[in-house]
Amino acid sequence: MRLVERPSPNHDARPGAVDMLILHYTGMPTGDAALERMCDPDAKVSAHYMIDEDGTVYHLVPEERRAWHAGVSFWAGEKNINGRSIGIELVNPGHEWGYRRFPAAQIEALIELGHGILARHSIPPRRVLGHSDVAPDRKIDPGELFPWEMLAQNGIGLWPAPGMLKADFASALATFGYGIPPLVDISLECVITAFQRHFRPARVDGVADAECVAILAGLLAA
Repeated sequence: MRLVERPSPNHDARPGAVDMLILHYTGMPTGDAALERMCDPDAKVSAHYMIDEDGTVYHLVPEERRAWHAGVSFWAGEKNINGRSIGIELVNPGHEWGYRRFPAAQIEALIELGHGILARHSIPPRRVLGHSDVAPDRKIDPGELFPWEMLAQNGIGLWPAPGMLKADFASALATFGYGIPPLVDISLECVITAFQRHFRPARVDGVADAECVAILAGLLAA
């Protein structure tokens, strides 16, 4: 893994321990443009790391500091996601600029970097999440092409074995960590869509069908 130091000024004091890892795509035409924006003090956005498509890792913010990557977000009753997470941006144009699959070199670098982060912080598998998981009304990254299953096979994050659900789907989503109405001001369909984008990317339609029910049951049982 090639690591390049590229300090960003966009960070502040972290209020507590790290227990989440949040993955993003940059959603800009080029990696250089994304890097420039995250290092621009006027932009007021950043992440701890950015991984280019060739596997180069840029270190922008020290892990002990709070980077500004999650924005308005929610998970398992917590709203200050920036305060308790490490943020990694993966260079990808995103849905606006030509969304494409993530290259092998990029994912290999992510796995190596992720192992180091997990060794330094107590991050449970179910708290390795996408931006869309914690902000489903605003964000869709890293999107349905992101290889979550491969990450889980390499010890980063969670991938389910289908099971039987013992509660209604909305309540089970909340138990897993998603914000659902009326706790957050977004539609249940929006939350289901975010869940599918992460855990059932083959069909992202906002409908909690039998396959989604089985997948969520497996996640809760893991």
